[in-house]
Amino acid sequence: MKAATKARKRSVAPRLSREDWLDAAFQAVVEGGFDNARVLVIANALGVTRGSFYWHFTDHADLIAALLARWRKREIGIDHALRSELTADPQADLERLLDAALAYAGADLEFMRFELALRGRGRRDPEVAKLLLEVDQMRFDLFEQKFMRLTGDKKMAAELAALFYLAIVGSHQALSRPSSPPQAKDYLKGIIAKFLIHGQAPAPA
Repeated sequence: MKAATKARKRSVAPRLSREDWLDAAFQAVVEGGFDNARVLVIANALGVTRGSFYWHFTDHADLIAALLARWRKREIGIDHALRSELTADPQADLERLLDAALAYAGADLEFMRFELALRGRGRRDPEVAKLLLEVDQMRFDLFEQKFMRLTGDKKMAAELAALFYLAIVGSHQALSRPSSPPQAKDYLKGIIAKFLIHGQAPAPA
C-alpha cells in the first residue's frame, strides 16, 4: 500500500507545470504575504510533496525570482496596451486609464493585494525595491504622456501625473480592506476624475 502511494505521488509531480507552482505561489502571497510563500505551504496547497518543486525550480529564491519576473512582464504588457489606446479625446483616454488602474479593486483584486505585499517586501529587499522603481517610473511616464496630451504643458503634466499616481496608490490601500463598501471604488474614481481629469482645461487644438 505504501509503495503504491509513493508511486502515485511521484506520478503527480511531473504533471504540475512551472505555471502551476507560480500560480500557487502567487495565491500564497495574496493570502499571507511573501512570508507565506514557502515551498512546504505551496506544496500542501497543491497536494504534492516538496519533491515536485524541484522539477521546475532550483530553490525558493528561484521561485520568487520567477514570480517577480512574471509580474513585471504582466505590467509591461499592460503599459504597452494602455500606451496604444489613443483617441481624439485626451480626457476620455485618461478616464480609461483610471478605469484600468482601479480595476485592481474589481476582478483583479488579487493583483492589487499582491502588489501591496510586494511593496512591503521592497522596504527590506533592494532588488525588489529596484523592480518597483522601474515599474513606478514606467507608470509615471505613461501618466505624464496622457496628461501632456490633455494640457500641452510639460510641467503641469508631470505634476498631475504625480498626483494621479498618488491618488491611485491611496485608492488601492483603501479598496484592499475587507470592510471597504461596494460603492467606494465608484466614489474614489469619481473624485479623481473630477479634480484631476475634468478639472483641467484641454490644450488648444
